[in-house]
Amino acid sequence: MTASYLLKRLLLMVYTLLVVSLLVFGITQLLPADAAVTLLGQNATPEALAAVRERLGLDAPAWLQYWHWLTQALQGNFGVSMRNGLEVAPTLLTALSRSLLLAVCALILMLIIAIPLGIWAAVRRGKTADVLVSVISYTGISFPEFVTATLVLLLFADVWQILPATGYVPLSENVVSGIQHLILPSVTVALILVAHVSRMVRSEMVDVLHTDYIRAAWLKGLSRRRILWRHALRNGLLPTITIVALDVGYLLGGIVVVEEIFAIPGIGRELIVAVQARDLPTIQAGVMILAATYSVVNFLADLAYVTLDKRISYA
Repeated sequence: MTASYLLKRLLLMVYTLLVVSLLVFGITQLLPADAAVTLLGQNATPEALAAVRERLGLDAPAWLQYWHWLTQALQGNFGVSMRNGLEVAPTLLTALSRSLLLAVCALILMLIIAIPLGIWAAVRRGKTADVLVSVISYTGISFPEFVTATLVLLLFADVWQILPATGYVPLSENVVSGIQHLILPSVTVALILVAHVSRMVRSEMVDVLHTDYIRAAWLKGLSRRRILWRHALRNGLLPTITIVALDVGYLLGGIVVVEEIFAIPGIGRELIVAVQARDLPTIQAGVMILAATYSVVNFLADLAYVTLDKRISYA
């Protein structure tokens, strides 16, 4: 990977975020919400509303409002929440850290389950194990998040009563309790992701196991474990990296249902509350933070491609 490619990739990320900022700012301007009314209430006088609009710069042209917002955002200042009067950036970064913790736990658990399942199904293609993995995968795909979350809650929190049902405890306050509260939402999200990742691993491993270099490895007398884990899996995981990178976007912004059911104050839940309250600064900042995080993850996925497959070269 050359320095010129890295520079082009970084410039593309900046361009993408700039386009996202334009879209987000434009869409929020079209929402049926008046920031002054949101702050002062429906009974505020016209003079008070006009004073607030002037103080916030809402009486300026749209392009000038966007420029002021963008310059402040580049400095890490996303304004003040209209809902609670707190600074938006610290609140959303705290919520993002909670969502990232849940996402990382779910990803690790998913990879521990999905990769062995996919390999097992590929090695025993057409046999009972392959059919069993297919049934598990299709069942997981067909269940929406709220159904999976409800079943997990009923089993572990209601029937067996071995884990807490809902709530969030920071690990800095109590490590044991924090881990206990993370287990059920992590398992729920992992089960959702295992379904299609295991199928992807299985499909790619089947193709790789029929390549010439794998046949040559068998003829050389290499052990089954070495062929599977060192040669076949390394190339079979490449498309899976793309799937996992795409899943990060879902994990950060798409698990609102899971965060709501398990009462985890993550960034997805913050955005839902902000939309309901017409909290424009929080909506704008939240979408920009998610877009930036997603861009960074895709960039890291490109780096992982080069690391795993030396034949790939970005010039």
